[in-house]
Amino acid sequence: MRIFGIAGYSGMGKTTLLEHLIPELKQRGLRVSLIKHSHKDIEIDRPGKDSFRLREAGCTEVLLLGRTRWALMHELRGEPEPSLDYLLTRLQDCDLVLVEGFKEGDFPKLEVWRASEGKSTLWPRWPGIVGIASDSLVPECTVPVLDLKKASAIADFVLNQAIALR
Repeated sequence: MRIFGIAGYSGMGKTTLLEHLIPELKQRGLRVSLIKHSHKDIEIDRPGKDSFRLREAGCTEVLLLGRTRWALMHELRGEPEPSLDYLLTRLQDCDLVLVEGFKEGDFPKLEVWRASEGKSTLWPRWPGIVGIASDSLVPECTVPVLDLKKASAIADFVLNQAIALR
């Protein structure tokens, strides 16, 4: 299993890039998984649904199984967020894990950056950024800059930079 990160400010197009990158990687025969860290609270079930009601009643974990998917929800209930290393152990075997968030993580990352958003790059302040995917030139950049619209080239870059997990 190898790991590679996608970084960037909110609204820069990380999810859109991933929507194009993942099919490109799958087309190459890879099994791809994703871990996304959000700084916001997340809800994946809705009030009134059984899973929501039982989670709210106090379950630490609720596992849902349907005909086409299963999902495990784990309530932290005041406990600290688990480490990325721990979360990686929760995934089934795959070829590549893409990680969004975990800015302090010790793994290579590709920043998604758009000049039109009017923000500075996260590179070089964030650790691990080894390249930038952009729709424009990136001033004074010393890491590779990839065309945001070329999923094939980005997939090549990701696969060349991803590191094997211990």
